[in-house]
Amino acid sequence: MSKRQAVKAISLLWLGSLLGAGFAFLTQVILARQLGPSEFGVFASALATVTILAPLAGFGVAQYWLKAFGEEGWGAMRWLPPSFRFIGVSTVIVITVLMVWGLYGPHEQSAGRVIIVLSSYVLGQVSVELVSSKLQLEEHYVNLAAWQLTSQLARFLLVVILSFGLTGWMSGLNVAVAYAVVSGVIALLGCIHLVRMARGNFRLKGHSQPVSALDAGGGGGELPRVMMLVSQAWPFGLSMMFYFIYYQSSIVLIKYLVGPKEAGIYNVACAVMAAVYLFPGVLYQKFLIPKIHRWANHDRERFYQVYRQGNKVMLALGTGAMLSIWLLSSWAILLLFGKQYSEAIVLLNTLAVSAPIIFTAASVGATLVTGEYMRKKVKYQGGIAVLNVFLNLILIPVLGSLGAAISSVISNACLLVVYYISTQRLVFKSAQSLS
Repeated sequence: MSKRQAVKAISLLWLGSLLGAGFAFLTQVILARQLGPSEFGVFASALATVTILAPLAGFGVAQYWLKAFGEEGWGAMRWLPPSFRFIGVSTVIVITVLMVWGLYGPHEQSAGRVIIVLSSYVLGQVSVELVSSKLQLEEHYVNLAAWQLTSQLARFLLVVILSFGLTGWMSGLNVAVAYAVVSGVIALLGCIHLVRMARGNFRLKGHSQPVSALDAGGGGGELPRVMMLVSQAWPFGLSMMFYFIYYQSSIVLIKYLVGPKEAGIYNVACAVMAAVYLFPGVLYQKFLIPKIHRWANHDRERFYQVYRQGNKVMLALGTGAMLSIWLLSSWAILLLFGKQYSEAIVLLNTLAVSAPIIFTAASVGATLVTGEYMRKKVKYQGGIAVLNVFLNLILIPVLGSLGAAISSVISNACLLVVYYISTQRLVFKSAQSLS
């Protein structure tokens, strides 16, 4: 891919993700204003609960596809049949667990109903992840941007209709129903993509076209069993789960330890930071990761140079993001969310300290998804997730939402340090020969 093509691809992904994040952010703004802090907190904590468990459905299969196809080329088609069997079973289990939690968890009946309805959100998330991986492998960046925009746009439109067209229907439960409808439609569209992929209607980039359908299916190699797939994919699934525990558990803990109002206010600050973290997510997770897998196996010099330059650029951009938040937070929170969310300003300014840390960690951590390092990365993420929950349990009862924000900054800093040390010692231990 030429530099012009790369810039065009990144721009398309950035634009699509920017629009998607914009619609997601506006959805949060409307919900926060229309539901109020308490009911918004109930909805946000329920959605966070579902989001934390959602990675168990599929448990890293979509991310493993990027690694498998990067290493095996068309031979990785052999992983598709066990992938689909595992995804079906694991999705049913996750939805069942969420429904049981909704019925018997330590929360109000209204909150339980929201969790039960939102359990179908898992279907949409699984479809988005799988089809996104397929489109990344094909380098169909226009389709990828459109696909990831679709669900956000649909949820935004339904929330607008509830808020301004059917005001009598505006409630946390009905918003959950709207989310469930979108998830069902996304799941059906995703099935169309995946059935075509399974039938060989798939244009893998970076590898020569197989001469026959048999070659595309694995070239006579071993057809993996489901447990073989699980043994390869679990680090990616656990990584995603730790990620969501890391970023979403604070909202859930605030709701149960302090109250739904505080959870709603904290979620406003988190929504702003999610928009800020859009750029490193687009650059690494949607554009560079398939290439990083190829470079790690076939072009180590480029692999190392991308790592070094990426660290510098991400640190600079993250610092700029932090300073921008400090400058604009007071004005932005009051304008977008209203005075009832003014307490979110302090929380947002605190969370902003994480911007340069997370931006840089995106670059450093990207190297740890290659080869056999993913298992170590998962251990680091798990340890930091435990640290974050531990700090939350200590600080939230004392400092409330501010304690969660402080816990997040400390955990992010620890994660970056661990990533950097591990990368230098393991991935680039012979870096001097590459520089």
